[in-house]
Amino acid sequence: MKDARLRHGRASLALSFFVQGVTFALLVTRIPAIQDRYGISDGLLPVFLAAVPILAGVGSVVTEKVVARVRPRVVLRWAQPVVLLALLSVGAGSELWQVAVALGVFGLSVGALDASMNMMGVSLQRAYGRSIMLGFHAAYSLGGIAGASLAWAGAHWDLTLLVSYLPAVVVLLPAALIASRWYVEGVETKTDADGQREEVSSGVSVSFKLLMPLCLVMSFAYIGDSTVSNWSAKYLQDVLGSSEQLSTVPYNVYMVTTLLGRAVGDFGVRRFGAVTVVRFGSVLAAAGFGVVAVASGAWIGMLGFTMLGLGLCVIVPQTFAAAGRMFPGASDTAIARLNVFNYVGFLVGSPLVGALGDAWSYRGAMLVPMVLVLATLVYAKSFGPEPARYGGGHERPRTVDVG
Repeated sequence: MKDARLRHGRASLALSFFVQGVTFALLVTRIPAIQDRYGISDGLLPVFLAAVPILAGVGSVVTEKVVARVRPRVVLRWAQPVVLLALLSVGAGSELWQVAVALGVFGLSVGALDASMNMMGVSLQRAYGRSIMLGFHAAYSLGGIAGASLAWAGAHWDLTLLVSYLPAVVVLLPAALIASRWYVEGVETKTDADGQREEVSSGVSVSFKLLMPLCLVMSFAYIGDSTVSNWSAKYLQDVLGSSEQLSTVPYNVYMVTTLLGRAVGDFGVRRFGAVTVVRFGSVLAAAGFGVVAVASGAWIGMLGFTMLGLGLCVIVPQTFAAAGRMFPGASDTAIARLNVFNYVGFLVGSPLVGALGDAWSYRGAMLVPMVLVLATLVYAKSFGPEPARYGGGHERPRTVDVG
């Protein structure tokens, strides 16, 4: 019975990751259409774009406080519908203040959503006793591909934002609410005298000094990710001389390779351990940036972006998992704080590469995320000692083996 409950919980959480991937892709891939609809100037657009991750960081911090009183699954159950409705509001408004409010709500709720989803993923992985975090993030990548495809269709058929967003929200919102009935947290919890939720603790508090290496790794990974999402098309067209149509391919290739890497990544962690997988991913991602920087043509550049996808995709899920292992009695707090650095990397990455590209060269700018991703090797030991790895004969004894 317990095995079935965990399987259902795993499937329902994977659906939430998928829904969030669709939602986020629908927003970010239609930014030009949002700008046109509301008449947002080029000077004001960066303010709107920066506000979303900043508010998401605030939402993640608030979630840390909220989950001290209610379970993460409660936060997730209500945050996901709010994110979907905020997306719909972005497409339904007509005034500048309306899109500002909608994006503000989107940012705050997406911070709560990201934090609570990863809290639950880490706790379920603990219950399984083996690596499953990469599978959840693979579902997110699949959602991102689906969302980007829907956005392409909307742009291709010249659909309004509301018409483009409405079918996705109509399908995904009830699906997420229904799936939330089966949310499960794998950690053992108890209730105190006041009826408040209390995670069984090993007496470990969250030391920011111990967490900082993982925070840096999270930022480095998202600097790399935002470099690809924001600059790959421009780089291929302006630096490598590709056609406009071909310049749209690298990000799609990156998303597909991210999905493939995450789909098989858990098997790698079970066989070789998290430290080895993170080291391999860091070296492969850094090599990908190197190939992009020295590429002589568009197809060599796309090879580099392919390497990037396969390398970067394993780092973020394993960073969340490592925080859970590092602070087993306070994993929710650790993950909420770590999640903030997701948005720090997103905020820093794109402006950093753009500024370096304008002041120096875009080839040279690609070397900066390369060095930062490579710096993950310095902190690889933070992903757990060798005996902590799951599976492949190195797994601790467990009574739960499901799915």
